[in-house]
Amino acid sequence: MSSVSLAPIGVFDSGVGGLTILAALRKELPEEHYIYFGDTSHCPYGMRSEAEVTELSTRACRFLIEQGVKLIVVACNTASQAALNTLRARFSLPFVGVVPAVKPAARFTRSGRIGVAATNQAARAAYLRQLIDDYASGVEVYAVGCPELVTLVEHGDFDGPLVEETLQNSLRPLLMNDIDVLVLGCTHFPALRPTIERVIGPHILVIDSGSAIARRTHAILDAEGIVRPSNHGDEAGQLQVWCSGDAVAFSEVTSKLLGYPVIARQTMP
Repeated sequence: MSSVSLAPIGVFDSGVGGLTILAALRKELPEEHYIYFGDTSHCPYGMRSEAEVTELSTRACRFLIEQGVKLIVVACNTASQAALNTLRARFSLPFVGVVPAVKPAARFTRSGRIGVAATNQAARAAYLRQLIDDYASGVEVYAVGCPELVTLVEHGDFDGPLVEETLQNSLRPLLMNDIDVLVLGCTHFPALRPTIERVIGPHILVIDSGSAIARRTHAILDAEGIVRPSNHGDEAGQLQVWCSGDAVAFSEVTSKLLGYPVIARQTMP
């Protein structure tokens, strides 16, 4: 057994959104240990330049590597699009990025019209256009930036009249195009999924990348021979949570989103 296999998996996002990916990872790989970093003092990434996002992502990864992680999941669509190639070039450990679920959406649509809700930067990124060209040719894909939804999730507002009204306003440009599949192209948005599904109705399929990213992570760990053994003596599934902003507020929202108590610690990478 390699000592690397006992090392934790690192996960980072601009805030709490990547916790939706963490939840999928813990379901797929319950024996693994995890270190999560939310860069809340710089959230949201979707309003920043590509150069800024790359620099912030590099700092986050350096911090996680200092903690001894064996693999890093970039649990942020904006950071994956802006910084993933740079991170892979700078650091020697494996990386997993988040890709908007355009490919399965193109497979599931019956009307040929798909909506993508994302951050402002991700909605207009060349990377998204390339995904559409590669996997959704012949399908109408409408993308819209919804930074206000990131704000809701960061504040722990997942349901209620204000959330429903905000969703109706944010998603209206997509719904006006009679889409039948909605891609949640930001890792914050699955936290709102039950409310989104109630607001848009049962005739629109809602999909995200969480399960696919977890399976991809599992496959890479397998290929590298660094899956944590299930029979190892210490307690499985340990979790450390860090943030760059208010640790008390982050702990509250994290606990609410994950459904169990979490105490975050503050650091400034």
